[in-house]
Amino acid sequence: MGLIKALTSSTSSTLGDQFKEFITCPNVDKNVLIVRGSVQHGEGNKNPSDGVITNGSKIVIPQGWAMMLVDNGKVVEFSSEPGDYVYDSSSEPSIFYGGLGKGIIDSIKTLGSRITYGGQTAKDQRVYYVNLLTVMGNKFGSAQPKKITDEKYGIIEITFFGEYAYRVEDPVALVGNVLGANAKDVVTFDEVMGSQLKMEFVEQISKAISEVMRDKKVSFGDMQSYGSEISDKMNEILSSSWKAKYGLIVTDVAMGDINVTEDSMERINRIDDATIFSDAKLQSGLMATASAEALKDAANNDNGAMLGFAGMNMAGTAGAGLMGVVNQNNQAQNNSTTSGVTEGGNGQVPNFCPNCGTKTNGANFCSNCGAKLK
Repeated sequence: MGLIKALTSSTSSTLGDQFKEFITCPNVDKNVLIVRGSVQHGEGNKNPSDGVITNGSKIVIPQGWAMMLVDNGKVVEFSSEPGDYVYDSSSEPSIFYGGLGKGIIDSIKTLGSRITYGGQTAKDQRVYYVNLLTVMGNKFGSAQPKKITDEKYGIIEITFFGEYAYRVEDPVALVGNVLGANAKDVVTFDEVMGSQLKMEFVEQISKAISEVMRDKKVSFGDMQSYGSEISDKMNEILSSSWKAKYGLIVTDVAMGDINVTEDSMERINRIDDATIFSDAKLQSGLMATASAEALKDAANNDNGAMLGFAGMNMAGTAGAGLMGVVNQNNQAQNNSTTSGVTEGGNGQVPNFCPNCGTKTNGANFCSNCGAKLK
């Protein structure tokens, strides 16, 4: 049972020029995943049998589809290369796997489907076509917040939405598991995907997001740029269900907005605030921004600019005191990592004014604000 390229290979005199049946893929909408081939019998065949593909029949494979000949429930011929073929029951089985790779041969062997029936004509032969086009625009979203592990913020809860695309990579596995003993003429994508596979996708994508964030060392806000990595991770996670059972793979994931819950946002804000106040440069920038806002508010003070500036000076004195303490703590941390090295090399540890943070070098009064130090 073999296929011979009708337009590229010469046929034997036994086959001749007369095709016994003409088998094509019917015109179907894009939601059709598997469809039984349409058979047109030759004019000379006055009593055709629906369950027999006659020797010398012509099979047409359109672009974007795979064809398989099923003999009593077993796949005996396969091709994903578009073109016209002649069916020759006397030749060895031939597989044209096209862009699907040689792994398709292993799938056929795994199903134990290469059978010849000792040269006898099978009683139930059917041609099936499988849609290989990429199915895009499949929406997903989290009905409830999902927990993920963020590189910076730890475990947080998020909601998300987006779209994904998928396609059939192993048509043999798909037909073997979907059709089974109860062969149907038409199977749609909705029948195969259903609620179970879609729900599994949503349940597993939060895991994929967390693992990509960990591998790439990025935070949740950057995940829109890692669609291909999420796709690869989803295929790894779904391998035993989507791919092994249905021959399906995820080809792309487009993430929409990722939003954190209110509790997680409070946690993020606390961590961000702690980060700012532990970094001297960030502290200086924060104080400069606050001072600029204070100058603007003082100038617009309804009670008079002088009163506004007076209030600003009081706040500035308090802020300077806070900065002095912070700077003193930062200096202490720096000194603790400097193995006994002190300013000037004379062993004297520098002091700072607790009010404004100015270096005092042991003086009784601050040279900047005049605060008493001893």
